[in-house]
Amino acid sequence: MIEVSFDGAASGNPGLAGGGLYIKLNGGREERQTFPLGILSSNHEAEFAALVAALRFCLKRGYLSVSFRTDSQLVNQALEKRYVKKDIYNRYLREALELIKQFELFFCKWIPDRQNVNADSLARLAIREQQVSPDRECDHQ
Repeated sequence: MIEVSFDGAASGNPGLAGGGLYIKLNGGREERQTFPLGILSSNHEAEFAALVAALRFCLKRGYLSVSFRTDSQLVNQALEKRYVKKDIYNRYLREALELIKQFELFFCKWIPDRQNVNADSLARLAIREQQVSPDRECDHQ
């Protein structure tokens, strides 16, 4: 099973947002990916957008047996309950649940911030990359 840590970050509410993905592959190999997310309403929206981007990335790569890790309690609880109160996050959750159906095995677990530093650093890097190259295509749409 592949371990996938993801994170989303926003530079304001609203603000420029980015997603980060850190993957531990079998055999000790690692993979890192940044996702430009454009302007989003909040850090919470960035977390949901990063989830969707990470799911798409894994499916595209053929990683079908995955254990996701997130430091967002909101995202983790939404996945567990298959429900989120705020409409703004609902479209992300619906898309994530549809994508999850394509995996052979999928788990998601909440982890503390200090255990998600790799994905967090990548999410912040995605913001910086957009500041340098504002025409970079966003992954959340």
